[in-house]
Amino acid sequence: MSSIEIIPCLSDNYAYIIKDDQTNKNILVDAPEHAPIERYLDENAMSLDFILITHHHGDHIDGINHLKLKYTPKIIGAKRDKHRLPPLDIEVEEGTELSIGSKKFDIYDVDGHTLGHIAYSLLDDRALFTGDSLMVMGCGRLFEGTPDDMWKSLKKLKGLPKDIMIYSGHEYTKSNIEFALSVDPENEKLTARRTKELERLQRGIPTVPSTLREELDTNPFLRESDPLIADHLDMTNLDPISRFAKIRALKDNF
Repeated sequence: MSSIEIIPCLSDNYAYIIKDDQTNKNILVDAPEHAPIERYLDENAMSLDFILITHHHGDHIDGINHLKLKYTPKIIGAKRDKHRLPPLDIEVEEGTELSIGSKKFDIYDVDGHTLGHIAYSLLDDRALFTGDSLMVMGCGRLFEGTPDDMWKSLKKLKGLPKDIMIYSGHEYTKSNIEFALSVDPENEKLTARRTKELERLQRGIPTVPSTLREELDTNPFLRESDPLIADHLDMTNLDPISRFAKIRALKDNF
């Protein structure tokens, strides 16, 4: 098994350090900035052997060059997005099985927030690193992709084991909860979850990771066809993608 350390960065980003206990390899997912990651590594006398990139936005890659110079990790990212990523040592694409130490990552194309966005899963460890695709009770804003792109990406992730833990790129849970309640007000599981998550935030505890099962129960972007939401938003006659698009548009203006 591996252990996963959450590293808060910038104002609301998260980076993750995966420790492969069998081989002592340390793997970073995204690098929003270098200072907190460097501090954690140095305080714990740790190496940094690999960096996995989810997508090209600066708040996910700006720390990479500094970390590369100091620790010489191998940089891994999407082959189809390499033209706007830091120089890659290993290019991956959907269907690639990436082996690092004793860990085997599966790669998923999750277009929507950007084109070329990827997610990484460690199925043996029940961990999924989603960047800005699937988030706690939300999904990333559609800067480059279409609603169809994101809907297909989320549908893909919905098919993973329900107990997989979702490690997303930001702490957006408070605003996501309030929006979710505005479109899904009769959802008792969502109401209960609001209490739990707000208590965690008040205590300074990250709301990540969450389980896919929790997201299926409370995330409106995974529940576009649930009758409670479809009826509330008067969209029972729309197809699933159009329903998703309406929910995303409402969130953009929330």
